[in-house]
Amino acid sequence: MNFTRIFNDDQGKSHFGDLTIDVRDGGPIGFLSERFPAGEMIFRETPSDYDFKWHPAPQRQLLFIIKGRCEFTVSSGEARQFGAGDVVLLEDTEGEGHCSKALFNEIRHSIFVTLPDGVVF
Repeated sequence: MNFTRIFNDDQGKSHFGDLTIDVRDGGPIGFLSERFPAGEMIFRETPSDYDFKWHPAPQRQLLFIIKGRCEFTVSSGEARQFGAGDVVLLEDTEGEGHCSKALFNEIRHSIFVTLPDGVVF
């Protein structure tokens, strides 16, 4: 299972990266990853005109997009679009951060799951 991460380097610049989570046969229920500890869960509705300029993530967290589409931009100017079903690991908690904005005049519904220190994917 693959997803995107946004992280910062030692100079405080943000970058995109790609992660793969290994899954194993779980029998008739499908394929499962190992268990990962999680912190708090936050439900969020983002307005259709959302356009938040440079900001770091408030904490290390997973973003699960349920509805709507958005675009994230990192320090190099590279931008990627995400929509319903996408997962983004936000790890750029220091430095320049990233920009995020709504696309196509759509409201976004998402869930953030904070991660305790030491959780590694």
